[in-house]
Amino acid sequence: MAKDKKVRVLVVDDSALMRKIITSGISADGTIEVIGSAEDPFDARDKILELEPDAITLDINMPKMNGIEFLKKLLPQYPVPVIVVSSQSSTVKMALEIGAAGFVSKPASNEHLEAFTKELTAKIKSAVSPESGKYLAAKANDNSKAKLSKYVIAIGASTGGTEATATVLNGLKNDLPPILIVQHMPPGFTKMYAERLNSQSSMEIREAKDGDRVLPGRVIIAAGEHHMKLVREGGELRIRSYKGEKVSSHCPSVDVLFESVAQVQKGNALGIILTGMGSDGAKGLLSMRNQGAHTIGQDEKSSVVYGMPKVSFDIGAVAEQCSVKDIPRAIYRWAENI
Repeated sequence: MAKDKKVRVLVVDDSALMRKIITSGISADGTIEVIGSAEDPFDARDKILELEPDAITLDINMPKMNGIEFLKKLLPQYPVPVIVVSSQSSTVKMALEIGAAGFVSKPASNEHLEAFTKELTAKIKSAVSPESGKYLAAKANDNSKAKLSKYVIAIGASTGGTEATATVLNGLKNDLPPILIVQHMPPGFTKMYAERLNSQSSMEIREAKDGDRVLPGRVIIAAGEHHMKLVREGGELRIRSYKGEKVSSHCPSVDVLFESVAQVQKGNALGIILTGMGSDGAKGLLSMRNQGAHTIGQDEKSSVVYGMPKVSFDIGAVAEQCSVKDIPRAIYRWAENI
């Protein structure tokens, strides 16, 4: 870290008292700045993406998801030095094996506060030191993350698509470029669908909100009755989610997504058309292929309705056709060459 730059820390603990103790304690060191706090892993995930901390202090016993599970999900997506702060010494080995940069026991009483603060401060500073192996590994992973952020995977589906999309996503890990999905579903159902998929995946899967950042390891599903476009703002990829007239007989429309990806990403994209009735997505997929993107279409045998994939194939929009079960392998073959 630069000498004049403070270490930006996010404090994660379900106890308001503990968050206050940690914040006041480590902030007393002039080289550390607490930029925020979170009371559970889901709150922490959003704060990490928003605030981009240099280091995190993490409790183990928390609601919704324990710290160990959060570590398993966090580090592959967002490699950042994590100091585990817990009264459960039995979790030390597991946390360090997963990739935590250090462990500090919570103070047993007020008499131990000073020693606790001193140890935690030292471990945070050590974890973000350029000489730290954890820090260097995180930086190497950041480079990989930066590479992945230059690409986008766009998926469109309709009838039978909820299960087809789930099959594809279940075959993927959080080591891929951002994934954007349009699935023809009514409002309300897309949120529940995204939440169900998120609970089964190592990736972060969410319903689209206007302005969402498009990041590696993140899957964004278009909201019901809202078109979803990819846009580039200030060098960042973001989502435009908005109500509008139906396009290709649908809102959200696969064509709207695919056309935007073709325009913004050119050849730095992968387009996938899954089972569905009608022709939505075919023209957009052709635009993507014409711009140099690779394209995949689900085959007839594995499609519930061979409509959207067939039209796409017939007009020359599909470069590769395969069974839905083979699509994850096809995605990784494409990813190996980016």
